[in-house]
Amino acid sequence: MNDNLDALFKPRAVALIGASVKELSIGNVIIKNLLHYKFRGPVYPVNPKVDEIRGLKAYPSVMDVPGEVDLAHIVIPPPFVPEEVENCGKKGIKAIIINTAGFKEMGAEGKALEDDFLARARKYGIRIVGPNCQGIINSDPAINAYCNFTFTYPEPGFISVVAQSGGVGAVIMQAFYDMGIGQRMYASNGNGSDVSITEIISYYGKDNKTRAIVLYAESLDDPLEFIAVAKKVTARKPVLAITAGRTEKGAEASRSHIGGLAGSISMDLIYKKAGILTFSSQEDLCQAAVALSSQPVPKGNKVGIITNTGGPSVIAIDELVRCGLEIPPLSEKAAQTLKGSMLESASIRNPLDVVATAGPGHFKSALEVMMKEPQFDNLYLNFVTPPFVDCENVAREIVAAAKAGNKPVICNYMTDKQKWGGTSKILKDGEIPCFDFAETAARALYALVCYNRIRSATEGSIKIFTDVNKDAVRSILENAMSQKREILTAAEVYGILEAYRVPVAPWRVAHDVKEVVAMAGEIGFPVVIKADSEKIIHKSDVGGVAVNIQDAKEVTGVAETMKRNLGDGIKFFVQKFLPKGRELIIGAKAVKGVGHIIMFGLGGIFVEVLKDVSFSISPVSDTEAMELINSVKAAPLIDGFRGEKGINKEKAVEIIRRISMLGTDFPVIRELDLNPLFATGDEICVVDARIIL
Repeated sequence: MNDNLDALFKPRAVALIGASVKELSIGNVIIKNLLHYKFRGPVYPVNPKVDEIRGLKAYPSVMDVPGEVDLAHIVIPPPFVPEEVENCGKKGIKAIIINTAGFKEMGAEGKALEDDFLARARKYGIRIVGPNCQGIINSDPAINAYCNFTFTYPEPGFISVVAQSGGVGAVIMQAFYDMGIGQRMYASNGNGSDVSITEIISYYGKDNKTRAIVLYAESLDDPLEFIAVAKKVTARKPVLAITAGRTEKGAEASRSHIGGLAGSISMDLIYKKAGILTFSSQEDLCQAAVALSSQPVPKGNKVGIITNTGGPSVIAIDELVRCGLEIPPLSEKAAQTLKGSMLESASIRNPLDVVATAGPGHFKSALEVMMKEPQFDNLYLNFVTPPFVDCENVAREIVAAAKAGNKPVICNYMTDKQKWGGTSKILKDGEIPCFDFAETAARALYALVCYNRIRSATEGSIKIFTDVNKDAVRSILENAMSQKREILTAAEVYGILEAYRVPVAPWRVAHDVKEVVAMAGEIGFPVVIKADSEKIIHKSDVGGVAVNIQDAKEVTGVAETMKRNLGDGIKFFVQKFLPKGRELIIGAKAVKGVGHIIMFGLGGIFVEVLKDVSFSISPVSDTEAMELINSVKAAPLIDGFRGEKGINKEKAVEIIRRISMLGTDFPVIRELDLNPLFATGDEICVVDARIIL
């Protein structure tokens, strides 16, 4: 990976190959944008048919341009692009934005053209953005590069945006503009033939003036590289991503539980593994980015509230508590101080209602006291602008307190922003994030708390178990693959689990009724009998499972019935019947480019009805395994409820980590279900399992 993209984001001169005199053409709009945005370097239109475009001298070829050029746009038909990339190489240009579409996405002919221009670019060390893309923007006043054909001209700011989809990127950029929030850099890389999302994220991460990064990606060429790079970035500054495609159904949902439940969540898990904050709402993402780009990271989740109007604070508290934040009471010392400085009608508690007539002095005292309160990690303000109050000086006190303190300040600012333009400007210039609605401000504050949790989370350790028998597993898998079988027999599955020291109920395999009786006697009654056939996926649906069988006579009757109903080809899996405990499920699913997704949740029929499961990307650390267990909605049941003993979490963590290692060691395992595992007392034991190659 090469994340030195200065030629792209900090060009000293820009050439436009395919510049046009047509007002509504991309080749004209890009020049218009560069001029309107006051690009600091020269702009060279390239068009052999005209002498001038938008008052600029046009050149027949990029080779005729008199000065050095860092960045070129190419806006010409696809067949001519490779030759122009060659010319750019000869000219010494180091970055190209190919706005033109019609390459790999159009089929074999387009792919051949794309391969051609990429080969020429590599020969000259040129970096390519696109094709089929918008381009970049850099709002740095020393550069003012609007190498893009969109229509929003961002003010300088501290949020940088990268979007695979230009449409989504343009919406996000416009949203920040409408909020009066500046942006640092913007990029939409389209097909991403060369410069990747990962490289752009890395570049933004090293940019000192980028405080927060906003991301939209539908796919990643190398997810593991992305995770490694993004982890380093998120340790220094927040990355926020909008996720999409959550409703796509897994194509093989009927083959295993994890196959259906995992669906298309892999992008969510990639982001989680990388420490990226995810959002399903573009609006929430933008509001959170505003807070994260302007406020310090809080140390915890406790909130002090100051309000000069009652109703919005009630709404704010509801949303804050729903998000899991705490509203601790004022200390007695703080309450006594405030009683001496607030109006008589003020409510001295948390939330602190200073009342609508409160002036700058009252706000100053409230802010100073709240900032000093050690039990508050964050300050939340509801500020309405009464016409009988010096609101501009109230705003100055808010800004001064925020600058003097080390706690984030978030404001629900309720006003007519045109009539109170002076107040609004003071808050904006003071970098106080202001939101129109109480619950919006609350969610923005929650994003700050979430980022603190991500940044301060324990990394955890990946354990390599040395007591496993990899050779035994390899032999089982090679035998199945040599027979071109996808579904392993029960004996093979349990053999693999035992080789990786995953606890399983005692078992045997019998080939006829007589053997079933003998095996049951060896294991000890009561037993379970299952029909063992790769053709039967859900055994219980076809009468292929019988449980709690008490003696040899009952064993004989059950085995004969199964043989009669399911055919002579079946074998019998005989297993010790265990007392039913808390039913769990642990699964693994291979995802291209990612490795295995690991799943944990309530098992048995609960996984089908409640679908209460959590996921992580392998390899799973001890911290991640415990988070898998604690993040399901049924965590209180797992911990123990109303006197009922909880499961042995440490053993569950070990099983999860062993399954994670199994998937990592043997990528040929496509899907694995342990469902259910019985958790009884301190023991956890697999009683049913399935592996698909």
